[in-house]
Amino acid sequence: MTTKRDGKSLEFIDLFAGIGGTRLAFERVGCTCVFSSEWDRFARITYSSNFNEEPVGDIREIDTKSIPPHDILIAGFPCQPFSISGVSKKNSLNRPHGFDDQIQGTLFFEIARILRDKRPRAFLLENVKNLRSHDRGHTLGTIMDILENKLGYTVYKDIIDSRFIVPQHRERIYIVGFDKPTSFTFPVFTNNMPKLRDILEDHVGDKYTLSSHLWLYLQLYAERQKKRGNGFGFGRADLNGITRTLSARYYKDGSEILIPQGNGNPRRLTPRECARLMGFPDSFNFPVSDTQAYKQFGNSVVVPVVEAIAREIVKALS
Repeated sequence: MTTKRDGKSLEFIDLFAGIGGTRLAFERVGCTCVFSSEWDRFARITYSSNFNEEPVGDIREIDTKSIPPHDILIAGFPCQPFSISGVSKKNSLNRPHGFDDQIQGTLFFEIARILRDKRPRAFLLENVKNLRSHDRGHTLGTIMDILENKLGYTVYKDIIDSRFIVPQHRERIYIVGFDKPTSFTFPVFTNNMPKLRDILEDHVGDKYTLSSHLWLYLQLYAERQKKRGNGFGFGRADLNGITRTLSARYYKDGSEILIPQGNGNPRRLTPRECARLMGFPDSFNFPVSDTQAYKQFGNSVVVPVVEAIAREIVKALS
């Protein structure tokens, strides 16, 4: 397998780059990043710290003429308009979601604009599993219609759970496209039986242990929800198993993934443990507050999953 075209490495652009998890995956298979874009200022700090490059800002303000030619476009466009939690929250506030969300939902059309104008050989898009069923499938149908019929790409899609690679149940939809009919197969993952205990730090500060007030609140809240027939509540993790999905709201109370501590109050994961849960190496820096780090890793990708997909994309292109 080669990652070169005309003697050069395959080049990619990193849109909605976050902290660079997808970039890290493609660089691991020998590709070269030639452009990046991210609008969150704290994510740009983390990205810059790890890649010595600060992404440009809002993609809506970027003329495609300023984007260099590239072989592959990668984009984890904002998932909140399509996520289960995002839809529920916006419904409760009587606010639009999906493509009706004028701030985030329409950002897919910025990807389509760049695909149309730059015509890369391939692309990889990533989003939450709920994109498949959002608006009774109409949202994904619109996306596929644009990619296949209006832009003429050969498109493949699959939902992959990261639980076989890292100790986290995290299902995401991946959409891969090629500008010419191309044979492509998504990777099949062997269950490596990852265990949560293997990614935990040996020494953790007391600040990550829940206060008795918060711990009592979470228990009472879970009990109320149970009586109402709802499944909402805290998740005390199995150290020999996998966790729930890490979300960007983890900084609020850590309730979705709590680490048991004997008879004492449970604790949150540390930011480093969150990084490991997403498959980031310990060499990865996050020069931001814990709150921002939790948001960033909750919004990121599972690096080894994307790396495996990237390897198949490169194989197809070669």
